[in-house]
Amino acid sequence: MDSPQPGMESEKQINDEEVKSIIEVMAASGKYWHDWDKLKGMLSFHLKQVLLDYPEAKMTIEQQQSCLGESLPELAKRLDDALNSFAEGPPFTLQRLCEILLDARNIYSKLSKLALALEKNLLVTSTLTISSDPYTIQNAVTEAGTDTETETKGSPVESNGVEPITSAGDADEVMAEVEEAEVEDVMTVDMDTIEAIVRSSEAADTTPTGDS
Repeated sequence: MDSPQPGMESEKQINDEEVKSIIEVMAASGKYWHDWDKLKGMLSFHLKQVLLDYPEAKMTIEQQQSCLGESLPELAKRLDDALNSFAEGPPFTLQRLCEILLDARNIYSKLSKLALALEKNLLVTSTLTISSDPYTIQNAVTEAGTDTETETKGSPVESNGVEPITSAGDADEVMAEVEEAEVEDVMTVDMDTIEAIVRSSEAADTTPTGDS
């Protein structure tokens, strides 16, 4: 990567992998556990790295101004100022912000579109509070998936909208109802048959014979 342009320098003491792993956790869970000032520095660092990864970063200042309406350092400062305006905690759009930062090039092919998306997620007023849940990378990442899975399993419904049988007791009850219905059908048929025979017999008894 080329040397950063003036105003785009990042704090070298921040470890890239550590920052990325923390952002991945926030993108997966929508929560945060770290001191906000420290976290803000990490997000600022990664934001500048993402901006520098775009082809526009290699353009001259004049070309950037023509393409973006401002130079890259000016864009970075504007977004950084928006991020730093959150004093008490991160914006409630933190999860989406992290998702964008992790996969910016695949989501937005042009830096101008990325800038608009980041700005949109930073121009909010509501903030998040620090999570009190235990923090481990594995638990935080899998927690979001567990919540979704629980919602899916909460009310099992087949694709045709019929709720499935959930226990052996329910199955026995259903089978008993089916058998009872079958017995009733058989009895109804038998009674109809008997009545028909009786009516036929009575008719035969009342029919006058040729001798009378």
